[in-house]
Amino acid sequence: MEEIKIYGLCLERLKFQITNAKKKANNDSSVVKDRFLLESYNTAEIDDIIDILELYDVEERSMKHIWEKMEELAYTVSLLLRETLTFDITNDGHLGLYLLTHKEIPLSLRETASV
Repeated sequence: MEEIKIYGLCLERLKFQITNAKKKANNDSSVVKDRFLLESYNTAEIDDIIDILELYDVEERSMKHIWEKMEELAYTVSLLLRETLTFDITNDGHLGLYLLTHKEIPLSLRETASV
């Protein structure tokens, strides 16, 4: 069996945040958002990101490798929670974890679902 790593993300906390984001979206029909910020890590520094998310097994401490690891992490957690999550930079220039609320499922998730 392949090992699943969710690093520094807490699934219970994310479930709670996702529920709250969906309530906000349903309660305010005037707000049209395709994604909600679930967590902001108040940094964009490589070493901070590694420590916050516990990405200690990243092959190389470069932004390219960190983003690849975060994409893998978001994909894994998306499968576990049956929601679509992604990392991106916030308007303030910090790393954020977002819930995507649009109906379309990313291609990588569709491929896995059809297997």
